[in-house]
Amino acid sequence: MVKRKLKKSVIPTLYVCAIVAVLGCAYMIENAISNQQFNEDDHYGYVNKTIFDESVPVVNENETKMIRPYKDTNVKVVKNYYDYKADSTQQENSLIYHDNTYIQNSGVSYGGVDNFDVVSVLDGTVIDVKEDKLLGKIVQVKHANDIISVYQSLGKVNVKKNDTLKQGDVIGTCGMSNLSKELNNHLNFELIKSGQVVNPEEFYDKVPSEG
Repeated sequence: MVKRKLKKSVIPTLYVCAIVAVLGCAYMIENAISNQQFNEDDHYGYVNKTIFDESVPVVNENETKMIRPYKDTNVKVVKNYYDYKADSTQQENSLIYHDNTYIQNSGVSYGGVDNFDVVSVLDGTVIDVKEDKLLGKIVQVKHANDIISVYQSLGKVNVKKNDTLKQGDVIGTCGMSNLSKELNNHLNFELIKSGQVVNPEEFYDKVPSEG
């Protein structure tokens, strides 16, 4: 066999070809990876648009709507809350006359049914049970969202201080008060939110955060 030697000029050429081949492969691999990332970015952009950009805000399902302080559908309003923005006729119907003095009603009086059950408007804790000369038996319940409900003119009382109540639990029954004898058996209900007395009729069937 005849031994042959490569020319010195051929060896550098082979090195150059090898380097070009390696660089070409590296370029092709990098280009393929870039295209894949581009396609994935397009995909995630589409997901973001359909799920997040066009989504409808979800209401907190854990919040409970406030109910009325009674369940008997025959109960009605017998004395309205005194609203400074109301017309003169409505304001006149919201005044309580006692001892030759007109008093603005700071709650809503419900009646029309004898001895109806009075219930808690929301979950809460009883913070006070007492009896007043004018307002009769009173129960105060503290709720979330800085709300306190006050049940006045009660007959029978079923709860005591520090009791934990669920919405709809019976607090007692309606009764009489010396302040509004002409209303006979009734409940005078006050609602206090963030330290301010508010009109309860504007909060029923709403979650506390809407008030």
